Amino acid sequence: MKLYIAEKPSLGRAIANALPKPHKNHQGYIELGNGDMVSWCIGHILEQAQPEAYDQAFKKWNFEHLPIIPNQWQLKPKAQTRSQLTVLRKLVKQAKTLVHAGDPDREGQLLVDEVIDFLKVSQNKKRQTKRLLVSDLNVAAVKRSLDNLKDNHQYTALSVSALARSRADWLYGINLTRAYTLQGQKVGFQGVLSVGRVQTPLLGLVVRREQEIEQFRTKPFYQVLAHLNSGKPGAQLTCPFSAKWQASEQCQPYMDDEGRILVKALAENVVNRITNQQAIVNSCKKEEKKQLPPLPYSLSSLQIDAAKQFSMNAKLVLDICQSLYEKHKLITYPRSDCRYLPMEHFKQSPQIVEMLKGSTSTISKAANSANTKLKSKAWNDKKITAHHAIIPTEKNANNIKLNSFEKNIYALVCRNYIAQFYGAYKYKYTTIEVVIAGGAFKTNAKSPIDFGWKVLFQKNKQTTQPSSNSDENGLDNNDEQVLPELQKGDILHCERGELLSKNTQPPKSFTDATLLAAMTGISRFVQDINVKKILKDTDGLGTEATRAGIIDLLFKRGFLYRQGKLIHATDIGKGLVAALPEIATKPDMTAQWEATLNAICDKQASYQSFMEPLSNTLFTIIKNASEHLPTQLKGLKSSGKKPYTNKRKSRKAQN
Repeated sequence: MKLYIAEKPSLGRAIANALPKPHKNHQGYIELGNGDMVSWCIGHILEQAQPEAYDQAFKKWNFEHLPIIPNQWQLKPKAQTRSQLTVLRKLVKQAKTLVHAGDPDREGQLLVDEVIDFLKVSQNKKRQTKRLLVSDLNVAAVKRSLDNLKDNHQYTALSVSALARSRADWLYGINLTRAYTLQGQKVGFQGVLSVGRVQTPLLGLVVRREQEIEQFRTKPFYQVLAHLNSGKPGAQLTCPFSAKWQASEQCQPYMDDEGRILVKALAENVVNRITNQQAIVNSCKKEEKKQLPPLPYSLSSLQIDAAKQFSMNAKLVLDICQSLYEKHKLITYPRSDCRYLPMEHFKQSPQIVEMLKGSTSTISKAANSANTKLKSKAWNDKKITAHHAIIPTEKNANNIKLNSFEKNIYALVCRNYIAQFYGAYKYKYTTIEVVIAGGAFKTNAKSPIDFGWKVLFQKNKQTTQPSSNSDENGLDNNDEQVLPELQKGDILHCERGELLSKNTQPPKSFTDATLLAAMTGISRFVQDINVKKILKDTDGLGTEATRAGIIDLLFKRGFLYRQGKLIHATDIGKGLVAALPEIATKPDMTAQWEATLNAICDKQASYQSFMEPLSNTLFTIIKNASEHLPTQLKGLKSSGKKPYTNKRKSRKAQN
């Protein structure tokens, strides 16, 4: 008998629907027509044991016990799903062959692997275990996956990475939460001070941003524009234009680090010098450029766009995606950190686009103009790991009742997929440099040639790929103006100089979109140059599956609050960050750990290379906690949340 072990009931039923009938439904499993069985976990049905399981003395929080580091890690069955574990125990024992059908990510890999290990499956049966990777719950897609089973041992590295992350979160959370809560009690703080490997550096980002805003002092700076026209008496340029002064090296004593002129008199002098003066074209450079369509979505990139366009928080987007995936079967697996697609999938694209032609008016119009013979850079096998980008399935949404949130997210997923079958956005980029009274002035402009994929984004400009609105000197450019046809050596006339008085602006408070962007591109906030070098653009704080939950957790624990779209730190959040050592509140260390976890997935690092530095860091931070009282928390009251227990929440199925 072959036993398929799915991560959750909904996936189990989707697998069974693609296998021989008739089916017999039993408590906790489905019997197939050929005698095989399909069963499931219910998210994590095992969890890390609590400290008292290792020593009953650890039940009471005592600083002398810290750090608590198990010699032999233990997993315990979760009480609410113990009956399902009993079902699996019986079926695993009866089965000749096991098929691992966890979700296609490292957490899904560990979830089923740990059950197989916990049930003491023989090494021979483990070696023969197959891996089923399902990213689309529709019957045809599941059948394709069933025809392409892999050897489960190929994915051991994913499981090891998830195990390292799970244990690291236990060690960090249990020990540091106890340490700082106990120290907080000494200054009269009544409540739990939850500290986490990822959540605390994220809180630190918000707190430091607020400090930057509070400490910011605006200062004026000045720019000079030259308004140019024809150099011939009585003539007019077809397109009069303006160019911006480029301050020379001699002006550096009057500039800030970003090249802004801080002395008004200097700018006024330039205005007076260039007014009613001859201008000579020093160069006129014209280039035809193109911009390829944005890639299909990963979860984080989808959450960022949804926050910008619909003001949806990350947790809500994740929940909607799970509904579209599990309940409606309209999109592929959503907890993906990948924005690429396998080459094999290109064969299915005509069917998907054809289906979308019969969808809602906006999606239908976009699909009808798509050219499925085009192959964008999204199709790249080298970029694919266990999962691929989030795209629409072949299932038609017309007869499915979606709520407004679901409609919006589905439309975004469809739009970015359809964009892969549109041509590049092509434009002419013109840069003109002129010399006026010995001073250099510069301007540039874009002239669209072919809008290509951008026609799909015209109504939602804020979710298109960002284009720079500043030149190489960090100053606003003139992309919007139209420039005349000029050649080097042409003589123009500067009708007048114009002084622009501006003020430096403080950093902006985080929003859901910018906080998610910070988590995914954390290297921008890393100060250690050596750490920054080893981080890739895709390395960040947390994973696609956990980021929404981490942000949500900070709100639930009373460390963050919202003011409209803006996210702020509470007094308790600020006090905790002030009490902790810098290493625990900055992203450098955690980002490096995330990079190591990804390296474990890629078989480029080991479990030990991750856990040993973590253990050493625990000793350092706990020693620091023992030597400093968190006086910043004196007089504050907690939100009354329960102590940190590190119980992993089940990724429950929608039954």
